[in-house]
Amino acid sequence: MLGLKHGFDADHLATIDGLTRFNMRSNPRLARFCGVLFSLGHGSVVIAIALAVTTLAQQWQVPRWLEAFGAWVSIGFLATLGWVNVRAVLRAHPTELVQRVGFKGRFLGRLVHAASPGLVALVGVLFALSFDTISQAALFALTAAQTGGWQHALVLGCLFLLGMLITDGVNGFWISRLIYRADQVALVASRVMSLVVGGVSLLVAAFGVARLVLPTIDAWSEGKELLFGATVIGVVAASFVVAIRLTRRPAAVRVSMSE
Repeated sequence: MLGLKHGFDADHLATIDGLTRFNMRSNPRLARFCGVLFSLGHGSVVIAIALAVTTLAQQWQVPRWLEAFGAWVSIGFLATLGWVNVRAVLRAHPTELVQRVGFKGRFLGRLVHAASPGLVALVGVLFALSFDTISQAALFALTAAQTGGWQHALVLGCLFLLGMLITDGVNGFWISRLIYRADQVALVASRVMSLVVGGVSLLVAAFGVARLVLPTIDAWSEGKELLFGATVIGVVAASFVVAIRLTRRPAAVRVSMSE
């Protein structure tokens, strides 16, 4: 259940959506598995830390600076993925589908346009370098140390990974199907989906900055992770419905005019 809940985090969903949108045109097969690869990278850190802390038992504590570091990693990826997707729409020719656009700057290097399974998994690894994730891994480890050792820590870490795989894997496959259908329907649909995926990434990044800068926002958002994750999914689903309706409207107008 903790893994399912963790996979519902808005920054996970928005990042997977952005990576899926980025890879959809050049490598649809990879795009379908962005959520799975992200979770495998993320979960591998959880398992590794759980095993390490089990070995060290009570002698190691999670450093507090990881909370800010992990948050800024997430914000950086989300902001850049959002910018790449929105820029793709603005640069696309009116008669063409929205194309994959390379990011020529040096910020975050090749990881921004992760176009291989290893790079997508590495993005998940970097997202795991946060106080929230590492503290949960430490919890598994300390529980295992009291009940049975590293074998129990491994089982708990794998179950956490399984929960994330279900949530993030389904989301990655689902968003790839929506984007594929939108791209096949019409030019306007592909632009709507690209703008929404990019816009959601930018909004989640902005919200992450607000939580870091404003303690009142951070306190208000505490415990609302599932609500934010559901909102991301709802916005993407609604954008697909709107895109399809906008695509069909011109055809309906032409029929009425011909009559």
